Amino acid sequence: MLRRHKWLLAMTIMETKQNNLDILQHSASHILAAAVLEMFPKAKFSIGPSIDDGFYYDFDLPRNLVLEDLPVLEEKMRAIIKQNLFFEKKEVTVAKAQELFKKTKQSYKIELIKDLIKEEKATLRQAQGKKVTLYTAGSFVDLCRGPHLASTGQLKPDAFKLLTIAGAYWRGNEKNKMLQRIYGTAWENKTALETYLKLQEEAKKRDHRKINQNLEIYMASEELGRGLITLLPNGAIIAEELEKWAKETEKELGYVRVFTPHICPEKLFKTSGHVPYYLESMFPPMRMSEKSKDEKEVFYLKPMNCAGHHLVFKSKIRSYHDLPMRIAEYGAVYRYEQSGELHGMMRVRGPIHQNDAHIFCTEEQAGEEFQKVMDLHKYYYGVLGLTEKDYFLSFATKDPKNKSKYAGDEALWEKAEKIALQYIKKTNIPYEIEMGGAAFYGPKIDFNIKTVTGKVFSASTNQLDFFLPKAFNIKYIDKDGKEKTPVCIHRAPLGAHVRFIAFLMEHYAGAFPAWLAPEQVWILPIASRHEEYANKIAQELKEKNIRVIMKNESETVGKKIRAGEQQKIPYLLIIGDKEIAATTVAVRQRGKGDLGPVKIEKFIEKIAKEIEEKI
Repeated sequence: MLRRHKWLLAMTIMETKQNNLDILQHSASHILAAAVLEMFPKAKFSIGPSIDDGFYYDFDLPRNLVLEDLPVLEEKMRAIIKQNLFFEKKEVTVAKAQELFKKTKQSYKIELIKDLIKEEKATLRQAQGKKVTLYTAGSFVDLCRGPHLASTGQLKPDAFKLLTIAGAYWRGNEKNKMLQRIYGTAWENKTALETYLKLQEEAKKRDHRKINQNLEIYMASEELGRGLITLLPNGAIIAEELEKWAKETEKELGYVRVFTPHICPEKLFKTSGHVPYYLESMFPPMRMSEKSKDEKEVFYLKPMNCAGHHLVFKSKIRSYHDLPMRIAEYGAVYRYEQSGELHGMMRVRGPIHQNDAHIFCTEEQAGEEFQKVMDLHKYYYGVLGLTEKDYFLSFATKDPKNKSKYAGDEALWEKAEKIALQYIKKTNIPYEIEMGGAAFYGPKIDFNIKTVTGKVFSASTNQLDFFLPKAFNIKYIDKDGKEKTPVCIHRAPLGAHVRFIAFLMEHYAGAFPAWLAPEQVWILPIASRHEEYANKIAQELKEKNIRVIMKNESETVGKKIRAGEQQKIPYLLIIGDKEIAATTVAVRQRGKGDLGPVKIEKFIEKIAKEIEEKI
């Protein structure tokens, strides 16, 4: 219990630092809602939370908004700010709140109040007397827990901006009405706002969806299905290079590889706890029409590989000599993300090929194995150019106030959290505690990368699990001949293919290092008479397994160079009369420009080293 109190204290300190900005952003969302209500007196408003670096508010309006409306709303917000209206907190009964919002015809607020009644699990009469919190600013009244600034005047009129308009289904459910969402951002002062906006401009340039227009990494379409991604040839090359690297690395570390089925029976997921704890993120069940004795069996697309890997361990009697057993699989999993959460390759429904593995070990080995996984994360990130300054850890623990979200008993959770925290501290990587963010079967550590644009990307995970081995009743024979239950470590250092590639696209701004670049070299003959020599060079590069493209289109070499730079090709080799005479190539390196004439043997040596050493 003492440790739990320390975590709560740590969370309070971190929340206090963040809360100042959260309160500012959330207060700005209320000022926006007041401005919208002034512009559209019949507007219905739903929710307006603060989010990372900003806020939004969802509205049901009499007409569709256009971008030209945003400056108008900003001016109305400034007028409200100048009035310096107090944010006044009021506690009223549910009955009073319902009466108020019925009078103002705010149906979404009434629905939210009904949800509060359901959460209380009280009778209607009991619920009517319970209290809810309202915040007022002038004539504007909202249902809100708060907190807020003391007054609207504490938001500086030159330190906020409305950014964009989007559609958003009420409650994120596509069966509900589409509302209009206004996104904005607010900061302590003008300088902080300008810094943020500059970062946002850079983020737009690095958006993987925009980069994809030139690099052709992936394809998505409504015809194919929302959230379903196809990796195009260039994307497939990147995925294969990452997978090859991971397999080679993990083979050296003693991992064995398996392939498990994409569909599994419901009874398996009931054993694992995915049904019911993870059910809302799973695809709907497949009900088979035939089975022996006319019984129908239910199958699900697997959302994770862990159940299958536990059965691999269970397939034969294991000895303590077999442990640790590290089972790896680049297995495809499927998760039903809500429509409003889908985002290019960052949030998809499937197929999601994960750099997944489960390590089965004794309880005594758990700490050391956990540490090795942490070190493996650091190794991968280091090769990709990320230092320890670029990422931090989130230690997701159980929420003691909501035990229904988790499987297993308290003692096992306490043990798992203790071991995990012990080894987090040994890494010397900054970490924060995320109370309530644990997986349903155990605590987890997420590696969060701080991107060059200031965004935080949750890249991979490492989890310690005492529950699933017990649920599957898997055993090993210890040195005294007794049966014992192993511990399981879930890990995926490179995360999911599509998501990690999207991150790398943004991290490198599309300029992949040579070893990952789908097209490593372009050969640019100046004229048709240079093509024979160019083909010879291309063949030499192919023999060394270097990905090379011959660009012999009838275009000027200048146009070909511009195209190569636009597509972020690491090396352009230009061949003309001088190069043929000297048996060289004119090398142009991305980011460095012309390197001058180079013997082909020297060039092959240079790029081969970059590829082999993953420079």
